[in-house]
Amino acid sequence: MGISSLFSLLSVVGFVIFVVGVAGAVMALSQNRKARMGWLLAVVGAVVGVIFSVISQGVIVLQPAEVAVVFNSLGGGLSPQPLTSGTHLVVPVVQTTTIYSSAQQQYTMSGSSAEGARSGDDAVRARTSDGQEVLLDITVIYAVDAANVNTLHTRWQNRFENDFIRPTTRGLVRDVVAGFRAQDIYGEGRSDMELQIQTQLGASFNNEGLILSDVLVRDINFSDLFTAAIEQAQIAEQESERARLRVQQIQQEAEQARAQAEGQRDATIARAEGEAQSIILRAQAQAEALRLVSEQIAANPSLIQYEYIQNLSDNVNLVLVPANSPFLFDLESITNAAQSGTDLTPPDVPAPLEIVPQPEAPAGGS
Repeated sequence: MGISSLFSLLSVVGFVIFVVGVAGAVMALSQNRKARMGWLLAVVGAVVGVIFSVISQGVIVLQPAEVAVVFNSLGGGLSPQPLTSGTHLVVPVVQTTTIYSSAQQQYTMSGSSAEGARSGDDAVRARTSDGQEVLLDITVIYAVDAANVNTLHTRWQNRFENDFIRPTTRGLVRDVVAGFRAQDIYGEGRSDMELQIQTQLGASFNNEGLILSDVLVRDINFSDLFTAAIEQAQIAEQESERARLRVQQIQQEAEQARAQAEGQRDATIARAEGEAQSIILRAQAQAEALRLVSEQIAANPSLIQYEYIQNLSDNVNLVLVPANSPFLFDLESITNAAQSGTDLTPPDVPAPLEIVPQPEAPAGGS
């Protein structure tokens, strides 16, 4: 129980005592008794009731989210400093107070009958720069500025929602929307529109003793024809985007195929160059081998005949050829060399064959 309520209760008790005293005095007079005690009790009750009634009217208790303006009836003006939360004393009858809530409040204008400060369709109707009509659901979140509540009370008193917030918000929203194309509001331009509304409305609220916390554009409704056109444009844009992505995919695939073909070409060229280099190296090796062979043959002409004999079958130990027949090697020189004891075998190579000379055949013989 607050102190003001306590004083009010004491005032009621005093008036009850007054009534009891008067009743006792009347009863005593009706019985031809002295009514002194009854009248005394009535006077005390009346004094207590009046005093505590006056005191209760002079005590103002404000909650943390409340602020009060004080009007001086004698001077005809407001006290310079409004009363904030806590207990305050004012002069009854001479000073009167008006209490405002300084907590966050909201005012909604919506097209839905279940929402908003007014029933029915209360959406803000506006027209864009390209002539499209739009309906906007707006919620204004605000608070009374405790430091400037005297300004609010002087200009609007308790009528500030209907007489200031509502018409100011609706008119300013229409002005801002008129500077945008419908397609912009439908897309990314909506945030710019909301920012402009909040900036301009905040300045107006500050001038009237209010603090604007936020402006919520909760919904925007376009005409059915415009909505259908926007949807068709979006579908066309999506198709164009898919086509663009498909072209990019085809280009990427072509680039990959080209890179793969270049890789295969480079690999083929590398293989061909490797094979050519290998052939060159083999040819150089063969040429070097032939050069060495030629040097050996030049140094030892009988070496080729020895190699021929060495490459005969392992089971062949005797070779018979006519002495006067043409053949690959000079058998007569080999025979002479064998008779003279000349060794035709290369160093460290055993002689696997035995060469037996044969007599010349008679002329005309077979």
